[in-house]
Amino acid sequence: MQAFGINRLLRTVGLVALSSLTVAVVSNSAHLAAQELPTGPNQAKPIDPNDPNVVRPGSNVETGILSMQAGQRLMQEANSAVSSQNYNLAVKKLQEARQIFNQLSNFYQDLAGSFSGIENRIADSHRRKALDTAQMRDDATYQLALVHRAQNQPELAVPLLIQIIRSQQPTRDLGKKAYQQLFELGFVDSPFPRPRADQSPPSANR
Repeated sequence: MQAFGINRLLRTVGLVALSSLTVAVVSNSAHLAAQELPTGPNQAKPIDPNDPNVVRPGSNVETGILSMQAGQRLMQEANSAVSSQNYNLAVKKLQEARQIFNQLSNFYQDLAGSFSGIENRIADSHRRKALDTAQMRDDATYQLALVHRAQNQPELAVPLLIQIIRSQQPTRDLGKKAYQQLFELGFVDSPFPRPRADQSPPSANR
């Protein structure tokens, strides 16, 4: 009986080892097959499913996570949170909206560059969308900076305001507003635009 039990155990171990060997061979073959795929300059590269920069929209592009509508919905939710003075929730919603708009702007810009010189009508359409979503991103960034200021966290607001000025330029409306916030925070000491001679300069909060 003991010999029979040992033989049976040996047969079981042998089957397990054979099964493991089969899995290893199949896995190795799949790995080699993946390595043998053409990788020339005109060959599309597969998307890495572990890449955190790859955001997959939902089944409906207009209501999926990667869409203007999704970002605008987050902005509305942030406004509601601010109205109820739930600043932590507002920060979360604005950060998410900002990320979506930024990714959309980058993707549309990439598409515009890809179609430039091939189909200019499509390139121009994507370029306009890249500009529109960049504007939405900067709007979300400005609102986020205001919330940080309301939380008495100027160290978080200042970098965001500088990003807006770099993106918008100081002469545009949102750029002027961002610079005014820096002036009121006391981070800069020169107002812009400079007040006329018949106007008193605005005071900065020090």
